[in-house]
Amino acid sequence: MPDIHRVVTGHNEKGQSLVLFEDAGTNKVTIDSWPGGLKITELWVTNEAPANMDSDADRSTRPFQHDPVNGGTIFRWLEFPPESQGESFDAGAIFTQLGSENKPTGEMSQKHFSMHRTDSIDYLVVLSGQMQMVMDEGEVTLRPGSCIVQQGTNHAWVNRGSEPCVVAAILVDGAKPAALG
Repeated sequence: MPDIHRVVTGHNEKGQSLVLFEDAGTNKVTIDSWPGGLKITELWVTNEAPANMDSDADRSTRPFQHDPVNGGTIFRWLEFPPESQGESFDAGAIFTQLGSENKPTGEMSQKHFSMHRTDSIDYLVVLSGQMQMVMDEGEVTLRPGSCIVQQGTNHAWVNRGSEPCVVAAILVDGAKPAALG
């Protein structure tokens, strides 16, 4: 599994470029209600568009929130643990701990406990491991190098393997798809 090496750049008072932060990410959350513990590291967050690039503050250190704010973005690192057959999950508790308003409905949970949608367009890259992306219709196997563009659709992440699946994700606030009313 690759290690996180976060590098955040900025400018000094003369407008010269410099490295503001070089670390392993400082805002780490483990979602204990997810069996095996879903690990999330917030790498950067913006709350506006266009993004403010004048701050030297670590914008990743705000309280954890699953979805970006209106006009915002989130850059995060996720480690999905393997799932065991027959495990029971409390989807409500998981999404409460994730800080998400987009909790799975009973119908969605029939596909998988984590089936949900966000009001964002998400760009994801699988770095290591393997998992399934379950959709309303079908599923696809994701492996290292898989690049996903998630356009506010219902989806679930299911790791049926024996090792964690590591994913880098960028979430960008989006408008609700017209097909959803």
